[in-house]
Amino acid sequence: MKLNLEKIKGFSVIFIQEERIDAHNSGELKEYILHMIEQGEVKIIVQLESVRFIDSSGLGALLSGYKHASAKSGKLALACCKPQVFSMFELTRLNRVFDIYTDLSEAFENEA
Repeated sequence: MKLNLEKIKGFSVIFIQEERIDAHNSGELKEYILHMIEQGEVKIIVQLESVRFIDSSGLGALLSGYKHASAKSGKLALACCKPQVFSMFELTRLNRVFDIYTDLSEAFENEA
């Protein structure tokens, strides 16, 4: 899975450079996020601008990261979801769990 990590304004921002998060690569994403949290990175924003499709395993990977970050008094938020990706969060009602922002600026403002 192609991921880039940048530290911006005190957040660890994961830029996912894949069009799909599915059973093929979601395990790698989950491991990456959990490793970050174990290393003390608990203010995480996952930028999904390149993602055009996410399935249940991808949602599960993000949810696992969310739960682990929350257990360490941290936060995992999402930014830049395309409409078809956001609709998966709505269908599963995970939009009530995650804070989902239209862009990184909005995420920084609201998560600070």
